[in-house]
Formats: sequence, structure tokens, C-alpha cells
Amino acid sequence: MSSSAPSSAPSGNRSVPPAGVEAGAPDPYLPGHGTTAYRVTRYELELDYKLSSNRLNGRAILHAVTQRPTSAIVLDLAGLRATRIQLSGRKVRKFSQHADQLVVVPDAALLPGEDFTLDIRYEGNPGPRRGLWGEVGWEELTDGVLVAGQPNGAASWFPCNDHPQDKASYRITVTTDANYRAVCNGVLLSRTRRSSRETWVYEQAEPMSTYLATVQIGRYELLTLNAVRPAGQVPQYAAVPASLTEAARRGLARQPEMMQTFTNCFGPYPFADYTVVVTEDELEIPLEAQTLSIFGPNHLLQDWESQRLIAHELSHQWFGNSLTAASWKDIWLHEGFACYAEWIWSEEAGVMPIAQRAAAAWRKVNAAAKDILVGDPGPELMFDDRVYKRGALTLHALRLACGDLAFFALLHDWADHNRHGTVSTPEFILATNAATGIDAEALLHPWLFEEALPALPR
Repeated sequence: MSSSAPSSAPSGNRSVPPAGVEAGAPDPYLPGHGTTAYRVTRYELELDYKLSSNRLNGRAILHAVTQRPTSAIVLDLAGLRATRIQLSGRKVRKFSQHADQLVVVPDAALLPGEDFTLDIRYEGNPGPRRGLWGEVGWEELTDGVLVAGQPNGAASWFPCNDHPQDKASYRITVTTDANYRAVCNGVLLSRTRRSSRETWVYEQAEPMSTYLATVQIGRYELLTLNAVRPAGQVPQYAAVPASLTEAARRGLARQPEMMQTFTNCFGPYPFADYTVVVTEDELEIPLEAQTLSIFGPNHLLQDWESQRLIAHELSHQWFGNSLTAASWKDIWLHEGFACYAEWIWSEEAGVMPIAQRAAAAWRKVNAAAKDILVGDPGPELMFDDRVYKRGALTLHALRLACGDLAFFALLHDWADHNRHGTVSTPEFILATNAATGIDAEALLHPWLFEEALPALPR
């Protein structure tokens, strides 16, 4: 998510949680979401959606494994009604819905380590969830659909174990009105048309947290932004309304350069391609999902404010998508890194040196209230601009302390070592100690876990 103020494990899905995080534990920032009972390894979603009536008929097949003895399987599902459920091929006789949760009761308790499959048919008129962070989830546009999942919007359109640490692969099939394009996470496998309906099938092979899953539907044309690209650079696309084609090409003209810059700084781009969706409606803030980002036409200008947002969302593919915080209290590992990526691009693009960006950010944070711990800001403040700016200042202080060579080697190793996994602040501190030889705890603690703002690093 963009700054809106004021508005070691192997690659693949981890089976061992980061230090200090209980496997699958409900996140204290989102009580009532997620469960310790099981882990989902794959979602297969089939969505049939009618735009005129905002009617969704869905089927969700979840492949999962129990973590402890389980007499009831609890899923998150908000505003939609489950109609039929099978558990490992057998019809479920007892299930119920209440308080945005779907509870499935097996005939016999499941044992730890037991594989199971849930096949859930559901229906309804999806809409956004309202909470501390405004409206999140499935949202109707003037002529289409937008899904903004962060942090708890996934349950507005499919039943899930809604916890950032529970990462799984996905296949998403969307059938909707012809002449509309459905854009989802991952690689497009097929597109078929039958009469007035069109079906799109996407495969997201790399593990993904539920809040990063998305569906975008609109009258979009698909542009290639880097038809001629350096060796090793992945394809970049833009799904845009025909009327915004030229505006999108102009506004996103430097995105391929941003991709090259971030690849140099953070390591290889972690997915097969990258797509930007530009909605016809103006949006308050842009959004990121795994393998794609969503902007309004108001974010396609040439000014720094628009260009920094384009850089910010792109950098989340490394920090937030491939590397996902195991707990929302560590959100600075997403937003502080993405804000610092803005500053890196600012210097690379010749707009303003990083030192000046850091000084301006320090002055802004210093002028604000000193009532936040960036490393554990609380649910009300986890999207506060100080998490973004002070998180970026934390990285700048680290860079000045250890030097460019060690700093960027650390970022490469951090992104590679934890590719497609989950991460925590204690892990980052340990990785920093190992990579740089400095006392990372002494350096980072005042920035992350004290309210007083440290002096501007020089």
C-alpha cells in the first residue's frame, strides 16, 4: 500500500515460522482472523461474476494440512453465503456462519499432519469490509471491479485462512461479461469466450498471502511497456481503458528503468512478469498485489508525487509480496523498504539525492507527535506515514553505518534467502549482524522501538 498520510529458510512456502512467531497464530492486530489449526497450501478459485447485478457465484477448493488436533475448521468469509461444502470428497453435514467466519465441523476430529481438501460453493453480492482502515476488499467501480485486499479484504470474495503468514499457491478462474478483461495474480493460462461470457484462468505458482490475492475487472486493453528489454528483465504490461492508453504510456514510461534499478539494488525480480492496472475511476491511493499494482488515472502524471508512487508499488514485489511480514506489527519491513526504494529511484532519476530526501523526511517526522513505535505501531497506526518515513530513515541510518557495498549485499541476500517466504524484524536484525558485522540491535532499536526520534544520520 502506498503512503497515504493524511489520506534461514529455503525458497518456497515456509513450514517453519520466523523467530518469535507461533506457527499460524492469529495476528494480534487482526483478532479473529486466521487460525492455528491448519495451513493452506493451495487455493483453486472459480468465480462467476455478473457485473450488472454484482452477483458472485463462487467455488473455492482449499488444499490444507492440519497443525494440531482439529474438531472444527474455521475460515474467514464476510458478506457471502456458503451453500454446499465437501470435506475430502464427502459432503459436510454440519457447518455454520457467524461473525464473518465459516465453521466446518468434520464427522471426526482431524489429527495433526493430516492432509484435507475443502470444496466450498458460495454466493452473494460482494462488497468491501469496513474497519479501522476504511473500506477494503471487493469494490464496484463505475464500470468494473477492484479488489483491495490489504489487510483483511480477502474474505470479502473467497473463504480463506486470512493470515499474512499462511502463504499458498493459487489458480484463479474468472468468468464474467464478454468485452471485459479480468486481471488476476500470476500468469494468464487461458482465455475463452462462449456467447456473452468470457473466462480467464490465472496461475500464481509462487506462495502468496491471502491479502495479496486480487481480481480486477474492466474494459481494459493490454499494453506491453517494455517490448524491447534488457536481457533478464521480465515482461511488463499495463491493463488500461482505451481512452487512457497514451496517458498510461507517458506516465509509466520510466517504469522499465525503475525495474532495472531495483533489480540492481535488491536482486532478481521475484516473479514471471509485472502488470499495472489503470482504472477508469480516480483512486485515492494506488495499491499493490502480488505480480501487479493498481493505479487511477490521477497517478499517471510526470510529477514526483506520481512517479514515486509507481516506484513504491513496484518495489513491493520484493518487499511485501515475495518477502511478506509474518505479523502485521512488522509492516515497516514492507513500507519502510518501499519508501526507501522511492528515494533510491529519486537519486537514480536525477530528481533529488537520497541525503536530501532523508533530511526532508526526518524534518517531517520530527515535527509530528512522538507517540509511535515503528517496529510495533499498533493496528490503528500501522499505515501511519511515520511507519513509512521513519522505516526508510532506519534503512538510511543502516546504510551510512555499514557502507554501500555491505548494505546492498545485505538487501540482495535478504531478498534471496527469504524469497517467497515470511520475515520478521528479529530475523532482519540477525541477518544484518551476519552480513555487516555491526551491532544491528544497538543501531536499529532506537529507530524502531523508541518513541524519541534519533538524530538525522549523516
